[in-house]
Amino acid sequence: MTNVTSPLSGRAIGLAGVPDPVFSGAMVGPGTAIDPVREPGAAVSPIDGTIVSMHPHAFVVVDDEGHGVLTHLGIDTVQLNGAGFELLVQKGDTVKRGQPVVRWDPAAVEAGGKSPICPVVALEATVDALQDVLETGEVKAGETLFSWS
Repeated sequence: MTNVTSPLSGRAIGLAGVPDPVFSGAMVGPGTAIDPVREPGAAVSPIDGTIVSMHPHAFVVVDDEGHGVLTHLGIDTVQLNGAGFELLVQKGDTVKRGQPVVRWDPAAVEAGGKSPICPVVALEATVDALQDVLETGEVKAGETLFSWS
């Protein structure tokens, strides 16, 4: 069982609330999304594991059970070409849950015309593999978003 925690503080809105059909349709995988607080800070790792994919706007951590969790910082933020994002770890690094991974400013992303909403997705998982998915309410970084068995 993998306990996936929030990489950010904000409000859980569920994948259906993501303004992108690839995420809202759960085509990438099941999970939830966070509408982050509008202040500069760091997105933290949602699980203990290894960084297998690292981009300014998104990262994937895989744990010992082979569960990969994608954290996508904002929607269409790939178009910012890394501007406003600072990588704090690199691909191949081992991280602990709650460890800062990327420093960014959701308000600056929003000011740049992009959505700061952050999908947190269980890659290659089935919907029924996730339990207790948080889709509403305030959430702090490090609080549980869902369990993955």
